[in-house]
Amino acid sequence: MGKLLAQLIISGVVLATMHAQANVVINGTRVIYNAEENEATIRLNNNSAQPSLVQVWLDSGDMKSTPETGVSPFIATPPIFRVEPGKSQTVRIIYTHDPLPADRESVFWLNVLDVPPMPVTKSVDDANYMQLAIRSRIKLFYRPKNLTGSAPASADQIKWVLVQNPDGVALRASNNAAFSVSMDNAVIVVGEKEYAVNTEMLLPVSSKLFTVTDLRTIPTGVVLLKYATVNDYGAVVSHSINLPQ
Repeated sequence: MGKLLAQLIISGVVLATMHAQANVVINGTRVIYNAEENEATIRLNNNSAQPSLVQVWLDSGDMKSTPETGVSPFIATPPIFRVEPGKSQTVRIIYTHDPLPADRESVFWLNVLDVPPMPVTKSVDDANYMQLAIRSRIKLFYRPKNLTGSAPASADQIKWVLVQNPDGVALRASNNAAFSVSMDNAVIVVGEKEYAVNTEMLLPVSSKLFTVTDLRTIPTGVVLLKYATVNDYGAVVSHSINLPQ
C-alpha cells in the first residue's frame, strides 16, 4: 500500500476528483516540537461525506519526497490510516534522537496524502471523470531546550539592508536569532509607491537576499519596509521599520 501511494505522488496522480480540494484537513498550519516533550501531535479532520485513505511522512525539505525517500529524524504514526466521514485522526510525531543542533531550531516538513475512494459508476458515461490524490505539506519546527530569546521577538530583530545589484535592488535579511522566521509578504514604500519583495522563510543564524520587484536603484530619503510574518499559531503579524540609509 505504501508503494502504491508513493507511485500516485510520483505520477502526479491520475485517480482523483475534479475539485483539487482535500477531503482531509490538517488542524493547524505548523507543528512545534519542543525538545522537552516526548512527542508532538497533529489532528486531521475529514469534513467530507466520504471516507479517505491517508498516508503521512516527513522530509527535510524535498518537495518531491515520497514515503520511501523522505529523510528526517522523525517518524509519524500511524503512517497509513482510513478516516471516516465526519471523523478525525490524531497523528503522533516522534523524534528518533538523531543528532540535531542544540543552539537553534531545525525545520522539517510533514506531508499528508489524501486519497479519496473510487466513486461507484453506473454507466460508461458516469466513468468519465478524474480523481486526484492531494498532498498537503506543513512545517515542523524542532525547538531545543533553553534557546536564547523567543520566537515572537525574532521577527522584530531581523536586520534589513538594501543592496545594489547589477540587475536591480535586493533586500538583505539577516536573522541572528535561534528561531526561524516564516515570512508572509513584504513591500518597500518610497513616497506613495510600493515595491513588492519576494520573500521566503529565514532560517536561524542565516542571511538571504530577496529581490525587489521593479526597483532599479537604491532610493534616497525615507524608505519604509512593511512586512508580515507567521507566528507559532499560524496568525499573520504585521511589522514596519524605516530602512537604514
